[in-house]
Amino acid sequence: MARYITCFLLLALATPPQPASAQSAEEGIVLAASAVLSQAMSTSLNQIPRSMLTDAHGVAIIPNVIKGGFIIGARHGRGLLFVRDPNGIWHAPVFITLTGGNIGWQAGLQSSDIVLVFKTAKSVEGILSGTLTIGADAAAAAGPVGLQGAVATDGRLQAEIYSYSRSRGLFAGVAIDGSVLQIDQLSTGTYYRSPAPGQPVVIPPAAQELTQRIANYAAGVAPTEGTSTSQMPPLAQRYTAQESDVLRGQLLQIAPKLFALLDEQWKTYLALPFSATADGAHPTPQQVQQTLAHFQSVATNPQFQQLAARPEFQSVYGLLQHYQQSLTPNTQTLQLPPPPTATPPPAVPAR
Repeated sequence: MARYITCFLLLALATPPQPASAQSAEEGIVLAASAVLSQAMSTSLNQIPRSMLTDAHGVAIIPNVIKGGFIIGARHGRGLLFVRDPNGIWHAPVFITLTGGNIGWQAGLQSSDIVLVFKTAKSVEGILSGTLTIGADAAAAAGPVGLQGAVATDGRLQAEIYSYSRSRGLFAGVAIDGSVLQIDQLSTGTYYRSPAPGQPVVIPPAAQELTQRIANYAAGVAPTEGTSTSQMPPLAQRYTAQESDVLRGQLLQIAPKLFALLDEQWKTYLALPFSATADGAHPTPQQVQQTLAHFQSVATNPQFQQLAARPEFQSVYGLLQHYQQSLTPNTQTLQLPPPPTATPPPAVPAR
């Protein structure tokens, strides 16, 4: 696992400062995960046994997993993954998503909190290397709870992942086979900001405190004591992505669908300002603008309406516009008049 959580500082992508409002969603996930952890570890009758964390390689907390409205049992949620490296050091979390799968929801429930305990390095490496399907890529079982939690539900405590669900205030072991876990690089990049290009990202206090509590539970000490946590963010920094990186990846996925409709002359004319073999390098805003000029010529010329009306063309055109904006530093402040004042509603004439 060491190759996943060391030597990443040189490969990190610096994330530009974001306005405070852009961080509120991610901060809310961290605060919600903290509340879930407190509930999971403090209720004696149905708590997650601390012994389950003693040799854990990772812990995932996904608060407020939403039940799908049209697919029975389907769900979606965003949460955090904490990883312990081979030296026993716990690292600040990366953001993850949980989608799909099936679960036996109780009648009337629309959401649930999920906690996953990873007992093998392989199961953690699975999600860090891309996506992990619970039950297919790693054996999973409902986790034991309460005072008798030392006895696992699979009989010999041999599952790679143990899963828990909290609904209506109670934690219980639950099987969630078929759920897919994936790193959320954009949310990780939004939450962890770099003070300047090339410098390590900053771990917010809320993430530091939550990481410390998990490390303490795993070490069997009081939640307020100090144990081994990393003060450097190699894991978070490795899985940080700028908006421009995400948009570049989307363009590489969608553009081939457009080019499949075109001959070589048109492929050359609408070619992207980068290639799939460019090692993630970004073009200059000026280079993107040159490509956008070609797309705009097509979009505004009725002669090419057949092409301009295609959803594949419109998708690539829109992504290119957004991509160019993400590469252009925004140093301007809008000059606006004072905001409108609240006005009372018009009086209703008496009848």
